[in-house]
This record gives sequence, C-alpha cells and structure tokens, in this order.
Amino acid sequence: MDLSNLKPAAGSTKNRKRIGRGPGSGAGKTAGKGHKGQNARSGGGVKPGFEGGQMPLQRRLPKRGFASLNKKVYALVNLRDLDAFDAGAVVDIEALGNAGLISGVKDGVKILADGDISKALTVQAHKFSKSAAEKIVAAGGKAEVL
Repeated sequence: MDLSNLKPAAGSTKNRKRIGRGPGSGAGKTAGKGHKGQNARSGGGVKPGFEGGQMPLQRRLPKRGFASLNKKVYALVNLRDLDAFDAGAVVDIEALGNAGLISGVKDGVKILADGDISKALTVQAHKFSKSAAEKIVAAGGKAEVL
C-alpha cells in the first residue's frame, strides 16, 4: 500500500458535467440553459434576494431600533453564583471560566447584585454594580476592578 494506490471510496466522487460539447453529448447547443432569457446570457442571473422587481422582503419588513457599533457587551455573573467558591478564594476571570459561570469574556466581566453572598471573597472583574460591590465588602471580601 502506497500513495500511488490510493483511490476515493466507491460512489463518493462524481464526474463533472461537460456542457456545450456538441449534440452527441446531450448537453450541447444551449448547454443546459434553455432558450434565451436573462439566465441564458453570459453574466446573466439575478442577485441574491431579488424578487423580479417586486419590493424585496428585506425592504418590506419594518426596521426597528438602533444597534451601536461601540456598545460594550459584558459577561454577567450574579452574586448568588459566587457562593460556590470557598471562603477566602480569589475569584478572577480564569476561576469564573473554570467554574462554568462565563463562557467568553467579550468586553469584560460584570458582577451583578442578584442574590446574596455569605463568604469573604476577593472578586476581580472589569465592572461591578454599586450594590454588588457593597454586598461583597459587607460579607468581608474585596471587589477589585481590573
């Protein structure tokens, strides 16, 4: 067995259709394009979404809202989720990822005040809600902004 003996699996490849090669081929003359019309022409066809001149769907549907190009998207973590860590632990981005609390950092990590925290933790994140930082300090921990 060597490289010169390798072949694709039976039935996995198909010969391409050779069009426009005379009447005996079965795909001569109009080469599978039919008679005349836009799609028979060289460079013919319509762009994606074109509906024959009818107002296309993407223009018929109402547009709503505004999406800022500069919007920051934070990975959000609630205080109640931080209770899973041991007391005195340093909770940083890596620890949150290993615990499965965040899947991607995006533009940073923000800690929200939903729930309560009963342990003294050192929490490192890009942003804290005001009440989340207060609850962490009240539990004897530290809220460090990265």
